[in-house]
Amino acid sequence: MTSASSISNVENLPPQIIRQISREISDLESSSPEGIQILINEEDITDIQAIIEGPAGTPYYGGSFKVKVTLSKDYPQSPPKAFFLTKIFHPNVAKTGEICVNTLKKDWKSDLGIKHVLLTVKCLLIMPNAESALNEEAGKLLLEHYDDYFQRAKMMTEIHAQKKSSKSSIDGCNTSENENSLSKKCAADKKLSAERKKLLKNKKKTLKRL
Repeated sequence: MTSASSISNVENLPPQIIRQISREISDLESSSPEGIQILINEEDITDIQAIIEGPAGTPYYGGSFKVKVTLSKDYPQSPPKAFFLTKIFHPNVAKTGEICVNTLKKDWKSDLGIKHVLLTVKCLLIMPNAESALNEEAGKLLLEHYDDYFQRAKMMTEIHAQKKSSKSSIDGCNTSENENSLSKKCAADKKLSAERKKLLKNKKKTLKRL
């Protein structure tokens, strides 16, 4: 059975709209907004996906979030829908990944375009709106216990949106490129251990002489 997310929308859209989408995608590819990377599907121009980097100062910082924009049959007269494909804890994102924002509903205008949609999603990471929450738990925490909301969202970002760094085990110490302090500690522990072994060996030699 084919999933809804993988169904091509090319046949449902008139040629002039396909050309418009193609121009928008080309523009995004050549001059994408900061923190947004468009993912090109050469086989289906209507399969619009992008990677949005978590903005600094938010619990999403350090994460890379994959977003999908789904076009309606009468786009651009009707707004597209946007979904997070990467799991995220956010008041305006349902557990299914659907994004709730006025730009994609009552405030939509036919001349806004795909770039505006992606910029709106990025702004939503900076300024979540608890009043139109799809995730009630996240919305309640945002309003009543911001620190708890921040930590919960940050934890979800670390688990689902951050690249796993490759790790190796050296004398029981796990190190990675992004863990310089831990690496230094492991190296120091290793050096100290070697010095202790050397002292112990010298003591044994001295005891043998006695």
